[in-house]
Amino acid sequence: MARGNTRQRIQDVALALFAEQGYEKTSLREIAEHLDVTKAALYYHFKTKEDIIIGIFQDLARPIDDLVAWAAEQPRTLETKREILRRYQRALLAAAPLFRFMHENQATVRDLSIGLTFKERFIALNEFIQEPDDPMKDKVRAVSAIFALHAGTFFMQNVEGDPEEKQEAVLEVALDLIGQAHAGR
Repeated sequence: MARGNTRQRIQDVALALFAEQGYEKTSLREIAEHLDVTKAALYYHFKTKEDIIIGIFQDLARPIDDLVAWAAEQPRTLETKREILRRYQRALLAAAPLFRFMHENQATVRDLSIGLTFKERFIALNEFIQEPDDPMKDKVRAVSAIFALHAGTFFMQNVEGDPEEKQEAVLEVALDLIGQAHAGR
């Protein structure tokens, strides 16, 4: 199996075990056993559990980094802001397993180097959907649009209904909020 595929398999199994058992209660030995490889084979790709979770975070956060870079090059129009929210929702959905891990292992995440960098990404993205001179209520609407995507991605799982329909509704609410914020200009 190619190195990239092995690395991905390790990350997938580790993330599933971290979410199921907790980061602290999962050992490298358990990860290796679930993969049916030796610990030495696992060490070839990752030396520690932290290396695994940092690798997962970097891979799943890359679309958000790409979005921030893209947004920096765009005009600050309502359509750009809407597209930022659409792309952000797709990135959140792709990174759902990581966010589940972060939610269930908050104490551990605080100690890892990934927590702050995620916050920095969020702040950078927020700067592209609101203007410094916006009235406070429109700044709140813009931030709420992002939080609507977060809440909708993770908390709507507990609401009855078609998953695709729920995500469409969440995006519609976020787009409404950014539309209202932009109209206040």
